[in-house]
Amino acid sequence: MRKLNVLVAGSTGYIGIQLVKLLVKHQNVNIMYLCGNSSVGKDISFFDKDLKHKKLPKIVKFNKSYLNKVDIIFTALPNGEAQLLSHHLLKKNRLIDLAADFRLEDPKEYKRWYKINHQAKYNIKNSIYALPEIRKKHLKNYKIIGCPGCYPTSILLPLLPLLKKKLISQKNIIIDSKSGYSGAGRGIHKRYANKNLYESLSVYGIGWHRHNSEIHQEIAKVCKKKFEFSFTPHLTPMFRGILSTIYLETSKNINAKKIFNSLKKVYRKDFFIRFAKFNKPISTNDVINTNNCLISVCESKYHNKIIILSAIDNLIKGGSGQGLQNMNIIYNFPESRGLK
Repeated sequence: MRKLNVLVAGSTGYIGIQLVKLLVKHQNVNIMYLCGNSSVGKDISFFDKDLKHKKLPKIVKFNKSYLNKVDIIFTALPNGEAQLLSHHLLKKNRLIDLAADFRLEDPKEYKRWYKINHQAKYNIKNSIYALPEIRKKHLKNYKIIGCPGCYPTSILLPLLPLLKKKLISQKNIIIDSKSGYSGAGRGIHKRYANKNLYESLSVYGIGWHRHNSEIHQEIAKVCKKKFEFSFTPHLTPMFRGILSTIYLETSKNINAKKIFNSLKKVYRKDFFIRFAKFNKPISTNDVINTNNCLISVCESKYHNKIIILSAIDNLIKGGSGQGLQNMNIIYNFPESRGLK
């Protein structure tokens, strides 16, 4: 059986830990290196007891010599670090980045939204914005796989097919998203040390959250005319999960039922896109610990407006699981391997 040698850089964050949990179940993966900085020398089980009885290497500091021995490098690092690592990639390596370093195709836009210069501009041409259900036919052509952010994953999956088919208005798209606090990383506990993180709901990034950049980039690929959307994220006291509520105006003579049927047809062959019954409320509990995106199409009290609900687990479909799904597609493994 074919085995891919894998290195995970940033293995102790919430996304990194979840990735390791998925990789140990994958029959075609051999985890050779787990890399970290402050955690060097520790067992990964120190950060999650579920990994205690798994045969895994101790955490080491990244060294470019490791790239000679691995096929795939997964990076779940702070923004900017995967760019630096990409300078050392060998011909045999493929980089699957779970952060934002290779999501944006314009380095000027990267600087605008992330406030740092892109340090591997020449590698952007070797990368792809890898939303698997939308880009699966093209993934094999790229050395660097830039996995989408968690919010954009929940938003773009229901939105892009409708815009492409011109079933909805390109203006006045309103997106209200709520995420578990794991989406902000382990540092959230320090930032909210003097606040009631676990019993309050808060809004942030009003009008200018970084994920606006990739939502805009991907919508622009399917919309030739001017479009407008408003995106507002919220932090909730739950640990994981995202629920996005998207308010849309339909095109002339298009009702919610037609939107529902159209989306189901688009994704009829996609294992991880699931649909609730028409007009049915959904919750993050429906998708926790899965790589699924659950979509519900609902009528509103106005005949020309609809409401779409989209739920994902931000640590899996919005992060590690999407990375693994992309790997499966690239290497011709069953798309759901290690994810069921």
